[in-house]
Amino acid sequence: MFCLHVCLSVCMHGYHVYACCLWRSEKDVRYTGTGVTDGHEPQDAGNGTRFSASATAVISYDYLTSLRSVPYGSEEYLQRRSQVHLRSARRLFELCCANRGTFIKVGQHLGALDYLLPEEYTSTLKVLHSQAPQSSMQEVRQVIREDLGKEIHDLFLSFDDTPLGAASLAQVHKAVLHDGRTVAVKVQHPKVQAQSSKDILLMEVLVLAVKQLFPDFEFMWLVDEAKKNLPLELDFLNEGRNAEKVAHMLRHFDFLKVPQIHWELSTKRVLLMEFVEGGQVNDRAYMEKNQIDVNEISCHLGKMYSEMIFVNGFVHCDPHPGNVLVRKRPDTGKAEIVLLDHGLYQVLTEEFRLDYCHLWQSLIWTDMDGLKQYSQRLGAADLYPLFACMLTARSWDSVKQGIGQAPVSATEDSEIRNNAACYLPEISQLLNHVPRQMLLILKTNDLLRSIETTLGTRSSASSFLNMSRCCIRALAEHKKRDAGSFFRRTQISFSEAFSLWQINLHELLLRVRALRLACWVSALLGWLTRAPHRM
Repeated sequence: MFCLHVCLSVCMHGYHVYACCLWRSEKDVRYTGTGVTDGHEPQDAGNGTRFSASATAVISYDYLTSLRSVPYGSEEYLQRRSQVHLRSARRLFELCCANRGTFIKVGQHLGALDYLLPEEYTSTLKVLHSQAPQSSMQEVRQVIREDLGKEIHDLFLSFDDTPLGAASLAQVHKAVLHDGRTVAVKVQHPKVQAQSSKDILLMEVLVLAVKQLFPDFEFMWLVDEAKKNLPLELDFLNEGRNAEKVAHMLRHFDFLKVPQIHWELSTKRVLLMEFVEGGQVNDRAYMEKNQIDVNEISCHLGKMYSEMIFVNGFVHCDPHPGNVLVRKRPDTGKAEIVLLDHGLYQVLTEEFRLDYCHLWQSLIWTDMDGLKQYSQRLGAADLYPLFACMLTARSWDSVKQGIGQAPVSATEDSEIRNNAACYLPEISQLLNHVPRQMLLILKTNDLLRSIETTLGTRSSASSFLNMSRCCIRALAEHKKRDAGSFFRRTQISFSEAFSLWQINLHELLLRVRALRLACWVSALLGWLTRAPHRM
């Protein structure tokens, strides 16, 4: 299977890296937004292995021969390299669709690695979020019969044959229980579980083989992550427990909705949930039609993930737009975020979480000594400037000046894209030395940043201030637990309250400044409008 990663490690011979990119616009969704079928049928294991090896060989040959006779760095080289990237990305896309299951899942993961892969790959593989193949109704009935011991008509009053969405590992159908409740039924594709272990083994063999050709590129971390995460994602009972845990953990956020789990009809391959409708979080047209404030949604999303990462250390790691819906609450009419697909979570150790809090505090408040110290504690060593750029998707100059001082400009975005190509070996080295917990955090950062970019709210000062609030709370809570006296705990609480007050004051000043600027612009426009009449 995962010759996918091997092909990508080969493609990296082109030395082309990006730190950020724009998400494609996705479709409206019902419940999961996991997409539509493309009609591909799965290959058997033997054919799949041969097809994988063939695809790896073709892509490797293409890179090794197409760029051989062209001067490195020339205009012709860059143009030809882009063409090879696109051809290879399309071959990988076809490979994913043909082999289904785990291939689709990994392809989706790679499509989110904007800080590592060329744009030709990320833009091509992102389509997999909306083009995952689906199982037949016969296969769906078989899984439900095997896991729940009954036929569909015995369990449900109605069951839609056409899935609401099909994802890499499963698909979701709308159904009505005999008591009248409308539910979403997530059913695992029948052959995914049996095939996944073989896929991972094949991936490991191919990654080791390609490393002999390209020793600069270390991709074994991809194998390690697949080994750890795939079994968890294939256990829907684990997904149900994650959903209930995060719902309880973030219960104080009245803007968050996590669908309720129906345990009596859930197994490792079938998950029954409350049915919820909404539009994708990156769908501005849907929000405008339903009078949902884009800035409010972006702010809520930032609060939610800051709380997960910095305060609780329990992080939903697949926030692509199909898994994050928005809607108006039926009872209050207030905007609400619906969080779906809870199969992939990262549990952060306390040491990692606190170091990461200190690191972001250093980034937000431009503490360069703290940035170096905590980057190195997280494994970045002397590559801490590159690490900071990867975390923020900002240039090193912007990091030194303060990432909250100004949003990303077109010039900076272009600079990141043009200059990052030189650092691929260093990025590969960095990803092999940071704690494994960091890998999914980086992916999550990129997915959230892509949503903010689409909504036009990226790098707003308020989002950084919300992150800083969570960091202050998390660090203060840790200090209070370790405090040996009531006086010391009281002292820490006062310090925490003062720091939060400073942030609130800073935010108020920013709003006043923005309001004054708006008044000046309005006055200027009014003067320009009246000026022709005085002439």
